[in-house]
Amino acid sequence: MLGHLGINVPDLKAAKDYYDQVMPLVGFEEFFHTDDQVAYRPAEGRRGTYLFVYPTTETGDYSRERTGLQHLAFMVRSRTAVREVHALATSLGAEILHEPKVFPEYPQPYYATFWLDPFGIMLEAVCHHDRD
Repeated sequence: MLGHLGINVPDLKAAKDYYDQVMPLVGFEEFFHTDDQVAYRPAEGRRGTYLFVYPTTETGDYSRERTGLQHLAFMVRSRTAVREVHALATSLGAEILHEPKVFPEYPQPYYATFWLDPFGIMLEAVCHHDRD
C-alpha cells in the first residue's frame, strides 16, 4: 500500500478551496494544512493512502501526457457516489472528460467519471461494484 502521494499545484489556496469540497465526497478528510502544504487522509480512521498538495517552486504547465502523474482515482462506495462527485465537479466548472458510465473494456467492468481539477490534473471517482 502507498503511504502517501504528493502533487504540486501553482496555487495552494485555490487547490485547498477546491479539494476541501471534493475530498469529503471521495471519502477523505483534511489531515492538516500549513502555509506550504495541505494533506488529506482517508476519513473515519480508515487505512489508505494520504494525499499531500504542495505549491510548485518552478514554473511550467502540467501534462498527464508526459512522464509523471497520469491521474488520481478515488474508490467510492457506490454508483450514486460517483454521480454525486460528477455533479459537484460539474457545479465547480470542471472539464468533464467522461460522464458517469460503465467501462466494460477492462477485465472487471467498473463505473466511473473522469474530470480535470483547476490545474489540469485528471481525477476519477470509481466504483468497482454494481451497488447504487
